[in-house]
Amino acid sequence: MRGRGFGVVVVVVLLLLLLLDLLPLHLPLLRGHDMVEVSEHVNDHVQHSPKPNISVASSVRELLECPVCLNAMYPPIHQCSNGHTLCSGCKPRVHNRCPTCRHELGNIRCLALEKCIFRPYNCPYAGSECTVVGDIPYLVTHLKDDHKVDMHNGSSFNHRYVKSNPHEVENATWMLTVFSCFGQYFCLHFEAFQLGTAPVYIAFLRFMGDDNEAKNYSYSLEVGGYGRKIIWQGVPRSIRDSHRKVRDSYDGLIIQRNMALFFSGGDRKELKLRVTGRIWKEQ
Repeated sequence: MRGRGFGVVVVVVLLLLLLLDLLPLHLPLLRGHDMVEVSEHVNDHVQHSPKPNISVASSVRELLECPVCLNAMYPPIHQCSNGHTLCSGCKPRVHNRCPTCRHELGNIRCLALEKCIFRPYNCPYAGSECTVVGDIPYLVTHLKDDHKVDMHNGSSFNHRYVKSNPHEVENATWMLTVFSCFGQYFCLHFEAFQLGTAPVYIAFLRFMGDDNEAKNYSYSLEVGGYGRKIIWQGVPRSIRDSHRKVRDSYDGLIIQRNMALFFSGGDRKELKLRVTGRIWKEQ
């Protein structure tokens, strides 16, 4: 067992060394509080340019992938006497039997994987089903180069989300915006979906990092017009949680479609919703 654990550690270390070839990213500055108009993004399939470290990241992901739920494993990570691993959430589901070899699991922990520093993140892009994984610097570069997302420096923003014929669309995703501030990266999402039978819009922020770091930050979002205002304040969710999971938990600024069109003005036949906000670090 000790030899097997040492082999896993060697593989992990070698993969980490290969990932160190990532280049730093230089982002354009956002001028003050200039309004950025964000158009709706149709779900498409982006053609990604080949990157040599995609295979490396994929290998790390496979190493940390639970064979039952296929999600990344986090401590505690369990293993059978033959070295097959699975996450703590799936252990009760398999009735203490290894899903790979059917041996009894017992209480053996895979300490080598639990000490693994690099745990790849899934691409946070919401406009298409993207399977790319990697560390944060790699994903930032990927979002900029492959998905062509809006990249901004700064902790405050002023966006306007536009959609013609909003009554004809029940589910839609607008282009992701990535902010660089406080030495971290944050993703601003805006989507249309059904809350029960009511068409609504939701805006929320995700943190490009783990949940324990995300809790160090807060953000606020505001929409309004014609003497009315809606304000949301919350904590950004980690990109470990998918955008769909965050959306379906209603953890963000939710605006009824009729109210959003009222804020948009005019004849209410076109969405022109202005969303302002800021991010700050808790003391």
